[in-house]
Amino acid sequence: MQPDDELCLCFHISKRKVTNYIRVEKPRRASQISECFGAGTGCGWCRQFLQRLFDQAQPTGNSQDTLPSKEEYSLLRKKYIDEKKQQRNN
Repeated sequence: MQPDDELCLCFHISKRKVTNYIRVEKPRRASQISECFGAGTGCGWCRQFLQRLFDQAQPTGNSQDTLPSKEEYSLLRKKYIDEKKQQRNN
């Protein structure tokens, strides 16, 4: 995933905005990233990736980017949304 690719697809928040928010605001918990334009408060899909970015930013965090490509990310989210709809219909 590139810096300007959308990480939170519900609110169109880029990976760059989230990483800058983490760098500047230094949230104490990953859940505080929601203060970055509502990231993670829509469908919930991006929360696991917000957590990864938060973990990477910690002093003991892994600096390696573990996010999927933009295309794979979109496909995985579509599958996630489809599964949630199917669960509601059962």
